[in-house]
Amino acid sequence: MYLSLKTIKSLEEKLKLLNDFRPLEPTVLRKIKEQFELEMTYNSNAIEGNSLTLKDTFWVINEGLTIKGKPLKDHLEAKNHKEALDFLYEVIEKDKKNTISEHFIKQLHQLVVKDSQNDIAGRYRGGDVYISGADHRPPSFLDVPHLMRDLLNWLTENRKKHHVVELAALLHHKMTNIHPFWDGNGRVSRLVMNILILEAGYPLAIVLKNDRKRYYRVLAEADKGSFKPICEFIAQSVLRGLNIYLKLLSPPKSKQGKFVSLKELAKDSPYSSVYLRKLATQGKLESFKEGRNWLSSKEALKNYIESIDKK
Repeated sequence: MYLSLKTIKSLEEKLKLLNDFRPLEPTVLRKIKEQFELEMTYNSNAIEGNSLTLKDTFWVINEGLTIKGKPLKDHLEAKNHKEALDFLYEVIEKDKKNTISEHFIKQLHQLVVKDSQNDIAGRYRGGDVYISGADHRPPSFLDVPHLMRDLLNWLTENRKKHHVVELAALLHHKMTNIHPFWDGNGRVSRLVMNILILEAGYPLAIVLKNDRKRYYRVLAEADKGSFKPICEFIAQSVLRGLNIYLKLLSPPKSKQGKFVSLKELAKDSPYSSVYLRKLATQGKLESFKEGRNWLSSKEALKNYIESIDKK
């Protein structure tokens, strides 16, 4: 087990709280879903170098506008990612226990790059690749088909051996490690990971552009056999989504439960905002990101201090 018991407890408690609100009103569900789809599309593309801002992405995928000065490829990537995400939701709604297959993964890839790179859409790479700035060298293209089959066999054999968020994080790493396509591997791997997460009732796990360096670092650590960082990192993304849902669905009952900036939280605490941010990024302080800002609560800080005292 790579996730801490504390993280698992937090995931399960918050999912239970979310489930207590279900079924959600259709209008509320649609609004929240649209917000998450926009964030997922923007951040997943931005991590790979897409130049559209969050606002640009909104106008492109919702209004079909063209943003002056931005490459056509970036517009196409935004539209394609939204289509792939819609397809993913559609499949899950039809089959709550979707079996992830090679065909399904290739379908997602085809949707993700169909307009920007149609010549490689839905097909495994036909040559070897090197990842600039990374120590990991993906396997030979000749090994990709059997490695992907091995990956899916591993998934089948390990579904009940890991917490679903941990399983999703491991699946994500293993797929990026194989690097089965010429391009689009990160975007497709994050979509595939979210199949497991959504099936279990959690909101989309969105890896933020602002966390790009840390994201690449935990993936590199996993390449070397250290899996706890990537699992905790993805868990924090899931917790962020849960916190956003719960914040929208239930106003805080007290000041203790109110989410505030770390700068505000630091005023009445023994810690500086810089140290609180360190705790947040390490997953030690229950918190989540809105844009560039970390938010947490007095209750979360109290829980952290109590956990330290017990040690």
